[in-house]
Amino acid sequence: MTDPDLTLAEVEVIARAAHAAQTDKAGRPYAEHLAAVAEGVRVRGGSDEQIAAAWLHDAIEDGALSPQWLAAAALSQEVKVLVLAVTKRPGEELSSYTGRILATPGALLIKEADLAHNGDPARLAVLDPATRSRLAAKYAQVRGLLGLDDAASSAERKNPANPGTH
Repeated sequence: MTDPDLTLAEVEVIARAAHAAQTDKAGRPYAEHLAAVAEGVRVRGGSDEQIAAAWLHDAIEDGALSPQWLAAAALSQEVKVLVLAVTKRPGEELSSYTGRILATPGALLIKEADLAHNGDPARLAVLDPATRSRLAAKYAQVRGLLGLDDAASSAERKNPANPGTH
């Protein structure tokens, strides 16, 4: 008999605890970013699996949780695949990273929500001009590689991982 998968509430608690000591570039608690990305996925029509992966999207990359933890966690295979898809690996070329996101059903929606929060002008405004400029260019480059700079807004794009949404 297998243990049931963690609930979204349990995933949130784990993610918040794992990142509890971290702050973002503006000195804000990192959990605020995780919550914003999870909410961004939800409002874009994301599935519970995508929302769970949004809570965990930076956990491996930031070293807050280990790949071994993820492999053993009571999470669906889909959540694990999504988390790994949006995890940038050390030294990885941006084209490989974005290619993996595009090749993994459901991952683009998570990265779109992540980029939307990271690139929020109000969030960037509190950073020093050099950091703000560097990050804005980085986020624009990733959005371009992912095809997110087109005319269709996320609300107009159908979520292929959750076909009942628009």
